[in-house]
Amino acid sequence: MLALLALDAGGITAIIIACVVVLILIAVIFGVLPVRIWFRALVSGVKVSMARLIGMKWRGVKVATIVDAYISASKAGLDVTIDELETHVLAKGDAIKVVNALISAHSANITLAPETARAIDLAGRDVLNAVKVSVNPKVIETPPISAIAKDGIELRVKARVTVRANITRLIGGAGEDTIIARIGEGIVTTVGSAQSHKDVLENPDQISKTVLNKGLDNGTAFEILSIDIADVDVGRNIGAQLQMDQAEADKRIAEAKAEERRAMAVALEQEMKAKSQEMRALVIEAEAEVPKAMAKALRDGNLGVMDYYNMQNVQADTAMRNSLTGNEPTEDKGKK
Repeated sequence: MLALLALDAGGITAIIIACVVVLILIAVIFGVLPVRIWFRALVSGVKVSMARLIGMKWRGVKVATIVDAYISASKAGLDVTIDELETHVLAKGDAIKVVNALISAHSANITLAPETARAIDLAGRDVLNAVKVSVNPKVIETPPISAIAKDGIELRVKARVTVRANITRLIGGAGEDTIIARIGEGIVTTVGSAQSHKDVLENPDQISKTVLNKGLDNGTAFEILSIDIADVDVGRNIGAQLQMDQAEADKRIAEAKAEERRAMAVALEQEMKAKSQEMRALVIEAEAEVPKAMAKALRDGNLGVMDYYNMQNVQADTAMRNSLTGNEPTEDKGKK
């Protein structure tokens, strides 16, 4: 009996050990091998070999992402292989977004080749959003654009541009910034060609027609469907402001020239005063030599005493006459 019990206990232990080993093997298999992904593809009706899944896992790609994208593409009837999806993921592309874009384009009857979709995605553009914009046009609102009519009045114009993505030009085509810049250039040109700002206010649709006819979507990733003027505001009178600025500049120039002439006149006056003082000094110096010359003439006998008295009488008579008439010499007035 004891031997039988020992045998039963040994069998139970072996069974437990076998179960543990089986569980460990199952855990290892499910942990190492992508069994769940393979089973999901199998029940979805998509045939993907286990060897391919193991190879993709060893190559370091996201197996679940590729298989999910492949299942979606196969269900939608797209001609996309799992090799193409793996190559796209290895090139740092988004396989899910590419497949969704292809499905959206196929549902909307838009021609979009798989290689084109992959190239657009690798170029850094949102291919799914591009398909959505192609199906449902997008409205781009420009910031207020300042333009000046010929009468000098400033107008601030806002425009709403309805665009549709041009899938064939997504690679290498310009983006929204270029569209906005070209619209602004067209508005400035149109308003600047108007004789009066009133003409623009009366017919704002003329801006839309003129700008739309310029073919501003050439070389861009969009097709412009319509341009609508949302708002037109009257700004400053730039012409009058420029005239005022010019008048102020002319005034400052005239004041500068007048100040220059005044400075030259003051300098000339100072120069004349200096010359006058110099001449007066020479005259005073010469007058100081007169008594010496007369004394020498008296000593030498060239001047008589009576001649000297007659000269003194003439000077006294002249001084008296000047005193009576009020025409006294400047020096005498200063002394008084």
